[in-house]
Amino acid sequence: MRVTMNEADYSAAAATAKPMPILIAPQAILRQTARPVKPEDMPSIREGLTGMFSAMYAAPGIGLAAPQVGIGLRYALVDLGEEEERQPIVMINPEILTESEMMAPHEEGCLSLPNQYAEVIRPESVRVRYTMLNGETCERDVDGLLGTCIQHEIDHLDGILFVDHLSSLKRSMIMRRLAKEMKARR
Repeated sequence: MRVTMNEADYSAAAATAKPMPILIAPQAILRQTARPVKPEDMPSIREGLTGMFSAMYAAPGIGLAAPQVGIGLRYALVDLGEEEERQPIVMINPEILTESEMMAPHEEGCLSLPNQYAEVIRPESVRVRYTMLNGETCERDVDGLLGTCIQHEIDHLDGILFVDHLSSLKRSMIMRRLAKEMKARR
């Protein structure tokens, strides 16, 4: 009988896995809406999870959406835990059900916009629903850094980058700076 791996198993296996390459803006897939995950997608998702976790941890980051590694499916990873105490979450077909009226600023960055940061104002808390790897549906209220991170990753699944929440001037400055840094790396 085959035992199915859970989030913690994939997270632990990431230490020895080859990281998947993370796409840098302005890659077209980062602006596309990801397709909902179907049951027949699960084997390929499970196959790639250790590489995704490995990429996220190596970056280092606390969240990574499938489009950021070139996969146009609606799932994302989040882990706010430290290396000694990982807290991996795999969210399949996540959706925000409700948002608080209270807004809160958080400094955000993105693995697809390396070394670029800005203060983004988002709902202070949200109620989110997603499917876990074991097939169970999870609904939870999240706030603080976890709430911000989940909102950020769900934005990726809708083709939205954190800079889209900024003024056009700030967005333009960040994208020009990113392009200049990427050009200098070549």
